[in-house]
Amino acid sequence: MTIAEQPIDPRRRAVLRAGALLVGFSLVPAARAEFNGMGVPPIANPRLPGSLSRIPMLDAWIRIAPDGKTTVFTGKAELGTGVRTALLQVAAEQLDIAPAAIDFVTADTGRTPNEGFTAGSHTMADSGTALLNAAAQVRALVVQGAAAQWQLDATRLTTRNGVVTAPDGRHMHYGDAVRGIDLHRQAQEKSPLKDPSKYTVIGASLPRVDIPAKLTGGAAYVQDMRPPGMVHARVVRPPAYGARLLSADTAGVARMAGVVKVVVDGNYLAVVARDEWQAVLAMRALTTSARWQAGPPLPVQETIHTTLRALPSQDITIAGNRAATGAAVTTLSHRYSKQYVLHGSIGPSCALGHLVDGKLTVWTHTQGVYPLRAALAEMVSMPFDAVRCIHTEGSGCYGQNGADDVAADAALIARALPGIPVRVQLMRDQENQWEPYAPAISSQLSASIDASGKICDWQYELWSGSHNERPGNAGKLIPATLLARPFVPSPSVPMPMPEGGGDRNAIPLYVLPKSRVVNHFLPVTPLRTSAMRSLGAHINLFAIESMMDELAAAARIDPVQFRLKHLDNERARAVIQSAAARFGWDKRKAKPDHGFGFAFGQYKNIMGYVAIAVEIRLDRSTGDVRIARVVAAVDCGQMVNPDGIRNQIEGGILQSASWTLYEQLQFGPQGIASVDWASYPIMRYSGVPDHVDVGLLDRPGTPLLGVAEAAQGPMAGALGNALAHVTGKRWRDLPLAGPHLKS
Repeated sequence: MTIAEQPIDPRRRAVLRAGALLVGFSLVPAARAEFNGMGVPPIANPRLPGSLSRIPMLDAWIRIAPDGKTTVFTGKAELGTGVRTALLQVAAEQLDIAPAAIDFVTADTGRTPNEGFTAGSHTMADSGTALLNAAAQVRALVVQGAAAQWQLDATRLTTRNGVVTAPDGRHMHYGDAVRGIDLHRQAQEKSPLKDPSKYTVIGASLPRVDIPAKLTGGAAYVQDMRPPGMVHARVVRPPAYGARLLSADTAGVARMAGVVKVVVDGNYLAVVARDEWQAVLAMRALTTSARWQAGPPLPVQETIHTTLRALPSQDITIAGNRAATGAAVTTLSHRYSKQYVLHGSIGPSCALGHLVDGKLTVWTHTQGVYPLRAALAEMVSMPFDAVRCIHTEGSGCYGQNGADDVAADAALIARALPGIPVRVQLMRDQENQWEPYAPAISSQLSASIDASGKICDWQYELWSGSHNERPGNAGKLIPATLLARPFVPSPSVPMPMPEGGGDRNAIPLYVLPKSRVVNHFLPVTPLRTSAMRSLGAHINLFAIESMMDELAAAARIDPVQFRLKHLDNERARAVIQSAAARFGWDKRKAKPDHGFGFAFGQYKNIMGYVAIAVEIRLDRSTGDVRIARVVAAVDCGQMVNPDGIRNQIEGGILQSASWTLYEQLQFGPQGIASVDWASYPIMRYSGVPDHVDVGLLDRPGTPLLGVAEAAQGPMAGALGNALAHVTGKRWRDLPLAGPHLKS
């Protein structure tokens, strides 16, 4: 059947021109359209630590029932990083309650505080710090309550396992002790924290609470949910950006076995069936019958960096020093580049939607339940309090993959089938073609050293599109842009430092008396992009650490010593020295076809410190790169769960190795070509490092520093330096591996 074109409000039309996905003006109020990189509420008291500064009420974090049952809340989501376990440890330590006795609730707009997105390695620094202090203050109130009832000095009472005990042996559980005390009160600026030397839960490698169901094949992910009466939905996405639906055999598909409904709204198509396989068959039939008017062509992949540099940009100087320096004796100038990269989530995105009595609930593996709720409410024209988003882990979720888009699918289709739970599962090609990619980046670095071997000039520029297009309005969701009355994404804006987007970690931590760093932010780029773990830190640290090695060689100084020569940050020096000693850097011996590399970075210059040394083997007949050994040293402040920290550093090392050596999105004028694993290579099990060793530098009592994304940049730099060492040639365009390494 032919679908008649419906009139479209020109204020809400998404326009595609010259192969670029352009943004327009959003109809959301100005306050909501304002850039908010983490999607958090405004600061209520800047003197409160962590997320307490934005959500200061104690009972937003901790509640104690009359029977003593304690519930702890966090607005952060478990994304497979183990933070649910670590945050539970923080609360349990300060509350003096066994972790297993706490009901721990994460990321639910109906129950938990709004902590925005679980992103940027902020969870422990923000939510962990908030829970550390809130739990300590609640425990103090519990003790005060018991002291008042017993008419004893509170300092004489002790707590253990949710029980307050007096010197004479009397005891009461927390529910009795807190009777008459209202936890609905503002947190105090000072907290009665435990002495870190007495911690028993913080600092212990508590087994992760999210692992058992995953290991045993239980219901661990949103993909596993099967509520009673649930139906299955599949969507049909356009073949490329800007394509317009001309016709589709919706009537024929509606008559197929098991089909409950065919949803058509402008360029949006979906099918719903009783059985999942029936939904897949109906989706295939609808896909085959659909006829589309082609959108504008994409640029040529081979010239993408030239294309990016030619686009209109906002030029932002993010750093600059003009101190007097020695005369330059050597100057090096190089370009570096990174291709668009897929998230490549192993499990394509999934969500469930259920509309009951005018209330819409969406189970989703989004990284920000509150920002997503706002976008969904706008899309379906419902008030915020009528929409609830409940985070449920997804099989493969980091950065912004397709999780938010499929949540929008679930909301739209559930609205069309009130009273019936609807499960929407994307297919692999849909995930790959329509997810927001990690942006391609081009950069230029020029650096000089003086006669003493000190850096006397540093000039860095980078060209990158947006790294943060997370749902802030409905127009950030692909389904909302496909409707007959499409929503328009709010304009792309640069993320301010020190967080940064493409310019994250573009400012070296090294002492540079004369420097200038410029971010050429591209508001409009050809492909849809958004957050990938570490954002621009991956390529920026690759460029910085590659240059540090080249300058060290020019100065005839060992690369590790050259870094130490330019650092006055003692914690940075400590991780570099630790990694070098652990690796045996000074004792390494030349081996045929082996290369050694070293790199360092402090994530965002405010989070965890990581130094990495690697040894690689190059098969010159095939060009294959084998990672023989990786040694890392890490300082993330007070350690909460050492095993969890090692997990994250190891994962970051593997992910960065895959990006740095192999990954690049394939595309061309006709659209995205990387639709499966054959057309998008990632690191296989056979390619993982032979040996990974992670050493931790504990800093008891110091602030919690995020570490989940801290290894990606240093690993890229170390790999690049090792490859230059073994080949005798510097490779500056990612990915590094390929037939060009044959000799």
